[in-house]
Amino acid sequence: MPHTFTRVATPVGLRQLFPSASFVGCGDIAVDSVSEDSRTCVPGCLFAALPGVTEQGASFVVEAIKLGATAVLTDHPLEHARVKQCIVPDVRRAYAQLCEAMYGYPSRRLGLIGVTGTNGKTTVTWLVRSILEAAGWPTALIGTIEYNDGMESEAATLTTPSAKILSQWLSTAVSCATQYAAIELSSHALDQSRAAGTLLDVAIVTNITQDHFDYHGDAAAYRASKARIFEQLKSRALVVLNADDPLTASLAGVTPDGSQVTTFGIDHTADLTAENIRLTSQGTTFRLQTLTDSVDVRTNLIGRHNVSNCLAAAAAAMHVGVPLTEIAEGIEALGAIPGRMESVADETQINVYVDYAHTDDALRNAIAAAREVTTGRVLCVFGAGGDRDQSKRPLLGRAVGAADVAVITSDNPRHENPQVIIDGILTGCREVPVTLHVESDRAEAIRWAIEAAEPGDTVLVAGKGHENVQIIGDERRPFDDRAICCEALSEITSPVFVSAT
Repeated sequence: MPHTFTRVATPVGLRQLFPSASFVGCGDIAVDSVSEDSRTCVPGCLFAALPGVTEQGASFVVEAIKLGATAVLTDHPLEHARVKQCIVPDVRRAYAQLCEAMYGYPSRRLGLIGVTGTNGKTTVTWLVRSILEAAGWPTALIGTIEYNDGMESEAATLTTPSAKILSQWLSTAVSCATQYAAIELSSHALDQSRAAGTLLDVAIVTNITQDHFDYHGDAAAYRASKARIFEQLKSRALVVLNADDPLTASLAGVTPDGSQVTTFGIDHTADLTAENIRLTSQGTTFRLQTLTDSVDVRTNLIGRHNVSNCLAAAAAAMHVGVPLTEIAEGIEALGAIPGRMESVADETQINVYVDYAHTDDALRNAIAAAREVTTGRVLCVFGAGGDRDQSKRPLLGRAVGAADVAVITSDNPRHENPQVIIDGILTGCREVPVTLHVESDRAEAIRWAIEAAEPGDTVLVAGKGHENVQIIGDERRPFDDRAICCEALSEITSPVFVSAT
């Protein structure tokens, strides 16, 4: 059920908010209701005619007016629209700024930590929230899994919601006396200026590897979209960069004047590093080392990549004043994150993990994490999404070469033929020494892997993580990797799966 927002928007005059804007049919527009979706327009509201990838908001102005819109925010005069118009050069940015103003500029009243990167955004934001709350500071969270204002939450629909929804959630966080918010900022959201109205105290870039090239086009454009997070920094904000990732580290040269830069890394010299790393199937321990101090850390998270995520979160927490000992306590307080190397194999002699990894770098990291905690083979079940970047499919196929057995299957095929997607993955798989099994039915693929596993093996089911639907065509069918894994484990009657205790 959608969250009910109780805060009433404050009327905003567009002339004052956008002094360089031009107006058609008026000298100013007072706005107390706004929508970017013509279908949700109400009498007296302003319709923001946002440019789109496939459709333009200007095409829906007539529909918006029919439903009661009395003004339009647009980047060019609309001759057919007999309503007041505010003309701005960048409608998306102006819309985000308008939403922030209407809901009381919540980002100015919160400590805001924004996280972008190809992988790790969710884990870092959950770590930040755990650290800050352990230190006694109520913290909101907005990201891939959930939107939470510090008191109430609901399942997320987008990694970064629309500008209006984002401002509403941050506004309710302020009303709940929440002091901080950790938000995921996707490359799409940054490119589309969804969060352009918010101001950040800390901007974290976890890594930059290939993803969403179907949208961004190439690596340069993708990197540029990530760098747009720097446009939202408050005065003397902190930028946190991954020294182990070349593309991320290169952003140090484009940070704004006045910002501070902190680096983290395991394999390269950095301001925050990790030593004495010990990985087990129950969790990870390491020593967090800063330039002047250190602390022993234990986390329930598994894998070296999660040590890196812990360092990123620690850097943000240090900036807002959390002592190292409390940072360690906050990291340890975080239990499992839904669908992030989440264990679903209690009382068996195999490890079964479900993970959200759906890029080649994330898949490689997840397999490496599984390898570190298993004495036997690693069997990896994964696919690739349909109607998405086709160029990363062979990359996924090559990445799975780090496993012993690759089980290629479907993952939200959408409007594509699942076999065509699988064939794209297989072109990469054939370049690496891995045993292959192909099963387009994802539930059957998971069952096959669990039945094929032997004592000491690890089964990694990657790609969907916390998601609970499988998208086939326009249909969203209930599907949860974790539930399928549990069902498959319960069906096994072989003594192999009887607990050693």
